[in-house]
Amino acid sequence: MEKKYSSILILGSGPAGYTAAIYGARSSRKTTVISGPLLGGQLTQTSEIENYPGFPEKITGIELMDRMREQAENMGAEIVEDTAVSVDFKKNEVVLDGGDIYNYDVLIIATGAMSKWLGLPNEENLKGMGVSVCATCDGFFYRNKIVVVVGGGNSAVEEALYLANLAQKVYLVHRRDKLKAEVELQKRLLEHPKIETKWNKVSIAYEGNQTTGVTGLTVEDIISHKQETIACDGVFIAIGHKPNTELFVQQLDLDESGLIKPMQTGTALTRYDNVFVAGDVQELTCCQAITAAAGGCRAAMTALTYLDKKQ
Repeated sequence: MEKKYSSILILGSGPAGYTAAIYGARSSRKTTVISGPLLGGQLTQTSEIENYPGFPEKITGIELMDRMREQAENMGAEIVEDTAVSVDFKKNEVVLDGGDIYNYDVLIIATGAMSKWLGLPNEENLKGMGVSVCATCDGFFYRNKIVVVVGGGNSAVEEALYLANLAQKVYLVHRRDKLKAEVELQKRLLEHPKIETKWNKVSIAYEGNQTTGVTGLTVEDIISHKQETIACDGVFIAIGHKPNTELFVQQLDLDESGLIKPMQTGTALTRYDNVFVAGDVQELTCCQAITAAAGGCRAAMTALTYLDKKQ
């Protein structure tokens, strides 16, 4: 265990965290990013990004986050690959899983969100045995096989399109009769010859076990209540995200979904003068890299204003 200090301490290494680090380090203040369990955040699980300004040729999520990290480090930020396990806002102290303790002048929370699971029986046993939340991580194992994607937003459509490049057949299961994804993504999915959409269906059971792995997904029609089993080799879940705010329960103001509520709408302010919030941990309406990066910028600039006033 070692006690350390950073003037600007940032929890999270996604677009919000790295952007905050770039602005913090440019101010010549000691800036440290605690990466969290997934270096680069959720964006590293996105195959292709074509709507982030400045990359007309498209870019993968991993490449974009590597560039952001490199830029933050070039500015002087330190990236620590560890995870915060406790925070004491009154002591300005963060304890890491590795045992080190960081004190800070300002803390920027950019811990992001994590994928939601269906919560069906046998799900825990089948994780890694055919049940996944990351097509770019696990899609390789389903070459020329049959897979199901559950969801109807941008993430689900992107997963289905990515898997269609690998799998023999992709089913998209959605509980409604229309998608929530962007129009261009919908068009590409609905025109894809290897993707079939199952409308108005909810997932009720995985078929298979730890020996066979996933062999199918049983769904129920929400109108007729008729059930059917889709024979498949894998199920990819893309039904949204849960904010990573467990550390802050009863310490910060959270809404019913677990998002950190700012003290004023449209700001990075929390109930603590030297604690600021940015990215998907605060706002999940858009879930875009550019909005997370904008939040990181706002949090860092607000933090720097606070520090300047304290001098």
